[in-house]
Amino acid sequence: CIENGIQISPIPGVSSITSAMSASGFRDQFLFYGFLPKKENELEKVLSVLSQVTFSQIFFIPALKINFYLKFFKKYFSGRKLLIAKELTKIHETFFRESIDEIKLFKNQLKGELTIVISEKDLKKKILDKEKIVNKAKKYLKKYSLKDTVDLILETEKINRKKVYGLCLKIKNEKN
Repeated sequence: CIENGIQISPIPGVSSITSAMSASGFRDQFLFYGFLPKKENELEKVLSVLSQVTFSQIFFIPALKINFYLKFFKKYFSGRKLLIAKELTKIHETFFRESIDEIKLFKNQLKGELTIVISEKDLKKKILDKEKIVNKAKKYLKKYSLKDTVDLILETEKINRKKVYGLCLKIKNEKN
């Protein structure tokens, strides 16, 4: 149409992307990804990159696979909030709102397709968490081995084991 000079007039319609985002309460800057990969190794690659994006993020998920994806969201988006929107603008419209760290897997199988909104990354919180972990590591390393220190920190902190190990190792080496 554009190449042939034909005028285009969009007709507004329902969009689960904007509907879910407007109901989320998250900041209005967002990234829409669409459907995530189905295979674990591809999903890991995509989410490791997307977890660094500070904007809110929107995904489409088949309802039958929600528990599969929730496990990965917990791993990569810890500290963020989640909105799961089902049947938007329909009579059975449903929203599930929860912290990613606290959401439980669904016992009953959901149907249809879901629109998932993950909140923006709270950069201030991550800085405070690192300081908190460093303080814990310094305290524990006085009494415990490196391995035990890492295990103790991971009991209360929902972060990546490699990051905790790296911080603890750095602190241990600074003392020596």
